[in-house]
Amino acid sequence: MLSAAEIKRLKALRDDDRARRDEGVFLVEGDKAVREFLRGHRFTGTLYATADWTTAPAPGLSMREVTAAEMEKISHLPSPSSVLAVLQRPAPAPLDPALLQSGLTLALDAVQDPGNVGTIIRIADWYGCARVLLGDGCADPFSQKVVNASKGSLARTEIRRVDLSAVLATAGVPVLGCAFDGANVHTLIAPPAAIVVIGNEGRGLSPAVQARVTQRVTIPSFGHAESLNAAIAAAIVCDNLRRRARGC
Repeated sequence: MLSAAEIKRLKALRDDDRARRDEGVFLVEGDKAVREFLRGHRFTGTLYATADWTTAPAPGLSMREVTAAEMEKISHLPSPSSVLAVLQRPAPAPLDPALLQSGLTLALDAVQDPGNVGTIIRIADWYGCARVLLGDGCADPFSQKVVNASKGSLARTEIRRVDLSAVLATAGVPVLGCAFDGANVHTLIAPPAAIVVIGNEGRGLSPAVQARVTQRVTIPSFGHAESLNAAIAAAIVCDNLRRRARGC
């Protein structure tokens, strides 16, 4: 049974991004999503679970049993689930530049919408991107909206906050920047390793990042929409690169 003080703390963590940042934690709720984080053995923290959630916690995780009434008080979902995880944010780690020499990397240049950032993390997971780089101005990858939108992919995806312009300057691999005046992504020859840069929803790529792009690419339009959502654009570019790499 939870104390009144602990329920108050968990409500604060549920409702306030600042409270989560101050404690260095993030929340994951729901059976499927929490299981994704258990499989990776990358995170430590505490699980709050009702009696009908019988999965054993992974190493580094403790478990507290709560009643259905208590879960209703601390849940952020319209229909409370059987488990809520309060997990420690991973400590910031420097990016090893050598890692950029293999695989596909997604880089976000001031992508501010947390739903887009979470969906792009999910897209990176789907297309087997080795990592996601977040430049200045990007949404917090452990905010509740990002965690929810990633649908568990945050558990598996390597995330690095970086000085994006500086990283791209010494990347040593093609840097593909999404822009309206770029080459048709449908005809792009897929390199064995590359960084795909997605720009801000309204302004596109920043001047500092544009200066580091080695090839501008675009998704041709067949209608009259002004632009594509950043996450949709990321998915289309990744899909084309993967298909072209397989000769499709």
